[in-house]
Amino acid sequence: MDTAVPDDANAKEERAVRPSPLLQRHGAVAASGPDAGVAWHYGDPVAEQRALARGAAVVDMSHTGVVTITGPDRLTWLHSITSQDVAALPPRTSTETLVLDPHGHVEHALGVVDDGTTTWLLTEGDHAAPLAAWLDRMRFMLRVEVADVTEQWAAIGEAVRAEGAPDEPVTWVDPWPRTAPGSTRYGPADDAHPGQDRPWRLVLVPRAELVDAVRAREAAGWRLAGTWATEAMRVEALRPRLDREVDDRTIPHELDWLRTAVHLAKGCYRGQETIARVHNLGRPPRRLALAHLDGSGHLLPEPGAAVRLDDREVGRATSVARHHEYGPVALVVLKRSVDPEADLLVDCDGGAVAAGQEVVVSAEGFSTDRPAPRGPVARGLAPRAPRG
Repeated sequence: MDTAVPDDANAKEERAVRPSPLLQRHGAVAASGPDAGVAWHYGDPVAEQRALARGAAVVDMSHTGVVTITGPDRLTWLHSITSQDVAALPPRTSTETLVLDPHGHVEHALGVVDDGTTTWLLTEGDHAAPLAAWLDRMRFMLRVEVADVTEQWAAIGEAVRAEGAPDEPVTWVDPWPRTAPGSTRYGPADDAHPGQDRPWRLVLVPRAELVDAVRAREAAGWRLAGTWATEAMRVEALRPRLDREVDDRTIPHELDWLRTAVHLAKGCYRGQETIARVHNLGRPPRRLALAHLDGSGHLLPEPGAAVRLDDREVGRATSVARHHEYGPVALVVLKRSVDPEADLLVDCDGGAVAAGQEVVVSAEGFSTDRPAPRGPVARGLAPRAPRG
């Protein structure tokens, strides 16, 4: 099996950002970083967030990468090389899966939906080309064909939780945060998870029809919103993102990503040993948390800013947003040993801002169904049961 790591860094440097035609709209402000190519907002980000929260907004997500797999072996093959059980995925049923390296670190995160003849993979735009190249190398003698079709297809985002019908365009519904069969969670219960209030799906349209598809939704009364709105709602929903929360050391347990993207009882795949070992015997070295930032000084950290406890660096801010109700918030990845009750500081240009923690992944590092120890874990220590 080919265990080479895709050269994502080079792919990102070489990628030419395709500006969306919707950036020509009056008031459009271009996004940057992983959202380059679409609008950050269209002049009123607070109103755009509120419209999206009401389910009355459409978002240009045409910077999304799209890869297709065709051929009769497509689902069983994808099942064998990624983390989720997709071997018998029914048509028009959405899920997500991860490509891991041999040590269990996250390389790619894929939204997956099959239309009965083609499996569609949705990912960050920078990752589509290296993903397609890696998949193509893994085909061996199987009856599958892989194609990067990002140039032909564009995604639009909707605050809707409904799969596409047979006569509708290909649609991927975000499964977050529902714990999938065969999966587990390190964070809140499904019915108490803030992500339950965030319906989200991506509808694929021919790229040449993007503007018309958006106009049709505006004619129905929806507002055009930018990624300021989508990112604020994603952070509120504690939803990890490949180009924000993931670095070269990330394992899915740290981000509570097992709940939607990993099946614990499926067959072997690359990185599976780390998934099982940490779940059954170990604890993730880091943990995701939500930080509520002090907005009184009008300072906002950048993604990647250091998070400190007293004078020690204990983590990084990975996603930062201004929420229309909660103000400045951030997802942060911390050392697991950081006291969940501790107040933190996040570095900013011009100083630092205070931040309170909201626990996402437990500091104890146990999933809700971690197997109980069979005996003492060390001489003189009694087994400690996980807390649910």
